[in-house]
Amino acid sequence: MAVAALKGDAESTLDGTSLKTKLRRAERLNRARSFSLVAPLLLFVLAVFALPIGLMLLRSVENTEVRDALPKTMTALGQWDGRTTPGEDVFAAFADDLVQTQKDRTTALVGKRINYEVPGARSRFLKAGRLIDAGGGGPWKEKFVASDAEWGSVDFWAIMKRAGNTLTPYYLLTSLDLRQDAEGAIKKNFADYSIFVDIFIRTIWISLLVTLATLVLGYPVAHLLAILPPRHANVLMILVLLPFTTSILVRTTAWIVLLQSNGVINDILLALHLTTERVQLIFNRFGTVLAMTHIQLPFTILPIYSVMKSIPASHLRAARSLGAGPLTAFMTVYMPQTLPGVGAGCLLTFILSLGYYITPALVGGPQDQMVSYFVALYTNREMNWGQASALGGILLLITLALYTVFNRLVGIDKVKLG
Repeated sequence: MAVAALKGDAESTLDGTSLKTKLRRAERLNRARSFSLVAPLLLFVLAVFALPIGLMLLRSVENTEVRDALPKTMTALGQWDGRTTPGEDVFAAFADDLVQTQKDRTTALVGKRINYEVPGARSRFLKAGRLIDAGGGGPWKEKFVASDAEWGSVDFWAIMKRAGNTLTPYYLLTSLDLRQDAEGAIKKNFADYSIFVDIFIRTIWISLLVTLATLVLGYPVAHLLAILPPRHANVLMILVLLPFTTSILVRTTAWIVLLQSNGVINDILLALHLTTERVQLIFNRFGTVLAMTHIQLPFTILPIYSVMKSIPASHLRAARSLGAGPLTAFMTVYMPQTLPGVGAGCLLTFILSLGYYITPALVGGPQDQMVSYFVALYTNREMNWGQASALGGILLLITLALYTVFNRLVGIDKVKLG
């Protein structure tokens, strides 16, 4: 009894609260303080990174234009059997909706959305709007079919009904050169519209070329940085980091000056009698890869250098003392230890290259434009944000897949960047 009483006194404080309870309170308080410290950063990441990406992914499947502009038509089409041309009730509801779209001046916008799936639909909607403006009453079915026979097409109205859904796979399917027919079956897109798979392949290929070029050029430089005395290594590091002091636009413009037909490089080639005429070095794949390699080179060098700097020099000396030659010691002992840095540098360069826009647009030709060019095209010129978001979303999925593969093969925790 006395021992139990003493034990109870030891496990409680003067105010009667147990030590375990106070310890739990202290832990909760510490967690709350820790969360309050990282909360601003978390909110910042959510606001400028997660939220925009989420909105982009939502925009790639969002499809509210037709339903918002033609609510009565979509309601009437909900009762349509989909096997024969819609009846007068659907056409009358469509006419009522067109009266409002003509007032709001949105008829062309609705026609543009349908035009993505049915070429010529925009002009058909504009003609229907003029028919509404001309006045008169029904029967609307006869008037619409008389103005354009396609209004009597079952397939056209099936696409109209599908376009009234609030979510659509259209943009994502188009980005993969696929389409839905009138029955909803997924098929390969028409040859004239099947361009995006080739664009994605081109983007990946150019990014691979740039990554390989930066690795071949950057690996020796990183090794030299790691073995030089600090005084010389600092000078070389400044030269490596020097391109960061100028913008990508300035560096790309400099390459235009150097690579153009009357540029410095062609003058040097002619002066050295290496060529007998001026060579086309710009507005092609060569110019694109060269300019991108120059910009991306530091991003490949720095991770490799970080890993190389952490490798003890005694490893190579031990291999040499055991009879290995210089090349054998380097290839079997030193190089395998640099693979995490090589993987990190190549992954960083490859991912950044996937999103290039300015450099291919300025120094590349029509067959060198990457996915980002078409994202900008659909955003700024075509005003087709759904298609732009779908292309960006697929590019994001490719990036995440590459990161996942890298993490499985190398492990991000194995890369030391400091």
